[in-house]
Amino acid sequence: MSMQQIDIDEKIVIKELQHNSNEGIEKIANRCRFSRQKVWRIIKKLEKNNTIWGYHAIIDSEKLNQKRYIVLVKKTNRPIGKLLETILSREIEKNAADIGVSIQSSLYLHGSFDWFLLFTAENIKQAKKFCEQFNSIYQNYVNEIELIEEIFPVKRCGIQNPNIDKLREFV
Repeated sequence: MSMQQIDIDEKIVIKELQHNSNEGIEKIANRCRFSRQKVWRIIKKLEKNNTIWGYHAIIDSEKLNQKRYIVLVKKTNRPIGKLLETILSREIEKNAADIGVSIQSSLYLHGSFDWFLLFTAENIKQAKKFCEQFNSIYQNYVNEIELIEEIFPVKRCGIQNPNIDKLREFV
């Protein structure tokens, strides 16, 4: 099999896993029109080389009395230096957990903002407290922080919200 065909087959399996990684291998194989063994081998290879580095359940935060927030951070022009070690140590995650905040995603960006954090908290007060902690930890490196509350998830992780009709209430 050519490397090009292997790449195509891997992308087919990845697409199915992104649709629902909780499906059994048999169902994924059927949808891909591959054998069960082929799909299993592809998945194991992708996990081993860290192309797949986790699986995620999509949660309705509202049912857990949680709200989702986004923080956009613009850093100063100050050289990163020691900041990198603070980021890599994940100190912010430890502090977030202490106040009941759960960081879902943390991304380094190119554009108007330099960092994106997606997290859950019980309310806006808790979210603002998290922002204060973030600013305290990275105080000499933060130029601007913008806190945004998620109102309604239309699609998350490639999966459409099963309660999409509720969007009418927000528009």
